[in-house]
Amino acid sequence: MEMAAAAKGPASAPEWRVTVPEGASAVAVEHEACRAARAWAWLVSCALAFRDRVLGFGRRVWRIGADDPRRAVHGLKVGLALTLVSVFYYTRPLYDGVGGAAMWAVLTVVVVFEYTVGGCVYKGFNRAFATASAGVIALGVHWIASKTDEKFQPFIRSGSVFVLAAMATFSRFIPTVKARFDYGVTIFILTYSLVAVSGYRVDALVAMAQQRVCTIAIGVSMCVAICALICPVWAGQELHRATVRNMDKLADAVEACVQDYFVAAGEQANKQQQSSKKAAEGYKCVLNSKASEDSQANLARWEPAHGRFAFRHPYGQYRNVGAAMRHCAYCVEALRGCVRSAETQAAAPCHARRHLAGACARVAARCATALRAASSSVDTMTTSRGLDLAVVEMNAAVEELQADLRSLPSRLLLADATTTAEPAAPMVGAAQLFTITSLLIEVSLRIEGVADAVDMLANLANFESADDENEKPAKNVIKESEGNGTMKTLEQA
Repeated sequence: MEMAAAAKGPASAPEWRVTVPEGASAVAVEHEACRAARAWAWLVSCALAFRDRVLGFGRRVWRIGADDPRRAVHGLKVGLALTLVSVFYYTRPLYDGVGGAAMWAVLTVVVVFEYTVGGCVYKGFNRAFATASAGVIALGVHWIASKTDEKFQPFIRSGSVFVLAAMATFSRFIPTVKARFDYGVTIFILTYSLVAVSGYRVDALVAMAQQRVCTIAIGVSMCVAICALICPVWAGQELHRATVRNMDKLADAVEACVQDYFVAAGEQANKQQQSSKKAAEGYKCVLNSKASEDSQANLARWEPAHGRFAFRHPYGQYRNVGAAMRHCAYCVEALRGCVRSAETQAAAPCHARRHLAGACARVAARCATALRAASSSVDTMTTSRGLDLAVVEMNAAVEELQADLRSLPSRLLLADATTTAEPAAPMVGAAQLFTITSLLIEVSLRIEGVADAVDMLANLANFESADDENEKPAKNVIKESEGNGTMKTLEQA
């Protein structure tokens, strides 16, 4: 830089001049190129991020369909039902036959078609019955209003809407109506209000009501036929399978919790290999199943007889089985919490844990065996002596654990007398050990409640006896051996 004085006078300000290097223009061009490169890099990163999001969403969608292909089939069934019912709107003879109200059939398919057959029948019956009853009552009120002076007709119609809507809305608070007819009450209020109000301006009210009922009947019959005949999904079967699945998960959770606590100190590195955390958390599925069980049990009542499920199959008893499992799962949750706290706090004395480890492991194994026997009984819809024997063995293991537990205080006192260490920390661990053992005994008692609920379900549903089926082949073998005069076949039997 150079500073030059102006030649015009002494009072003139100095003038600054900057000497620009020869390569400055090249630097500016390079700077602009860098900015352009950064802009392109940002655009490419945005495009890659968008691609990753789209691919991730596509993988999640594919996983949902792969886990249960019936969901994809359900979408195809809805599309087929809408396509078939649209024929009434596109074909002139059918369109004229329903009086131009074919769009109500399309709307009925949209709102009635459900995933399960029970849900479709429930909504279809409620919609059809509510529409027909609301139409009949609306026609009756219209006839009464037509017999009066024209000035009083709006008051009669409005008064009927007020009274019936208030009564129908209040009925939704009744538990039975709420569980079985809630959707129908809503459709009744809607249909009656539309017909009663429009009847004041529409002359051909009877024809309009008849057209609405016909088109809704067409839509409901189309939905029920497609849902029940093409790859049907039964709510009763879903409830049945969910009950079996929850029992198995509860059995795995009991075993995993006990195994997590009584693992030796040197085996901490292999702890995740021996007991999966996912198995130990399986009880959560049982705790969160109440809403699903109630919904499926209510929908299953609307389904016709199918497979091994009779017309009046005791679906309500499945809720009692689920309640018994949740009663047990709450105790398993407390057991899991004690095991987690024991991992971070002072551990129980090694000799005390060794003293109770075998008995606790046997109790946990017997509890899991009893739950799996109950699960097998529900799954195969058969009864056998295996469940009763499993409960007896579980109670015997509990008695052995209680005997070992009664002898534990004397062992702890003897161990404290022979050691000079501070007994406070071992006593804290011993208290945790007593708590975990007591909770395990409580779990076994609650499993008996699950077995009793399964026995009640077997009696109400008339489960077949698996013991009788197993005895028949044995008797045939015995008779055959006696006829041949040899004991070889009898010994094999």
